[in-house]
Amino acid sequence: MKILLASPHGFCAGVVMAIECLEKAIELYGTPIFVFHEIVHNKLVVEGFRRRGVVFVENIDDVPEGNHLLYSAHGVSPEIRRQAHARRLKTIDATCPLVSKVHLEAVRFAAAEYTVIFIGHDGHDEAVGTLGEAPKQMCLVETVDDVDRVEVDDPKKVAYLTQTTLSVDDANRIIEQLKQRFPQIVGPHKQDICYATQNRQDAVKALIPEADIVLVLGSRNSSNSNRLAEIAEEAGKPAYLIDNAQEIDPDWLNSDATVLVTAGASAPEAVVVDCLEHLKKNYGAVVERRPLREEHARFQLPVELRRDTGISSNESSKTRFTDERLANNPIGSFGRNEAPISTRSDR
Repeated sequence: MKILLASPHGFCAGVVMAIECLEKAIELYGTPIFVFHEIVHNKLVVEGFRRRGVVFVENIDDVPEGNHLLYSAHGVSPEIRRQAHARRLKTIDATCPLVSKVHLEAVRFAAAEYTVIFIGHDGHDEAVGTLGEAPKQMCLVETVDDVDRVEVDDPKKVAYLTQTTLSVDDANRIIEQLKQRFPQIVGPHKQDICYATQNRQDAVKALIPEADIVLVLGSRNSSNSNRLAEIAEEAGKPAYLIDNAQEIDPDWLNSDATVLVTAGASAPEAVVVDCLEHLKKNYGAVVERRPLREEHARFQLPVELRRDTGISSNESSKTRFTDERLANNPIGSFGRNEAPISTRSDR
């Protein structure tokens, strides 16, 4: 068996920042500490933090007044922030900066009296938070067919934004349909789909012709992980989304197969390593690392944590998990990616 290990894969800068925020909050304030929604969409990450006393909530009323509350990487709406303020919660904003960018764009377009069409997945935490920025001026579109059902007050004042974790190809198809229906539609200065999402998709596309089967490490509620599996399936290759090596079905594999292994942006490197070891042990697999591009982005800790730790902005932007912290983490190697994390040159 030959393994094609796609690179980059696994944790992106936003996920590393969000997890480091929660780690630092536990260190500073102890537990229980509350998080609105899952910190990132990964079952093993969430379960690991839950075992350490972190409480994940879907309702602000479930957080006792005056406690610390951390917003997840996917962001929240202004209404959630208002509710948290009313309960005197000490909030920590771990929203990915690339998600925050989309929120600011929504506010800017809404202030200019545009109808804002948000391309995303109904019910996804990121979509819910972004749509909450201007609920009376925004609508959700999930598919090309949805475009024909959109109603706007002024077809000359329409804008679009996208969820950061979409399939690049799917988003482009919807955007093209929007441009046909609303020729004067405007969008963000730079695309909203994050660099890490695009890099992981590009790596799968580049390697899929050589593969017989694709294994995607990631959880089922992870949008970007699902997109990786869908790209493989659209190319005619069987693809399986798994949380860990224990979910691999022997019927999927044979010793002569070429297996493409990748991981979504919220999947820990530990599960990738375990998967490779499982395949080597049981199938005699030989691993071939295939780097597509490097990643080097780092996002600094939010101001709340920098203030309470005395870390400067420059120091925070350079922070990363140490080997000791990784070793002590209950789920293993949180941000130890095979390739460093980075932005593309056009970002």
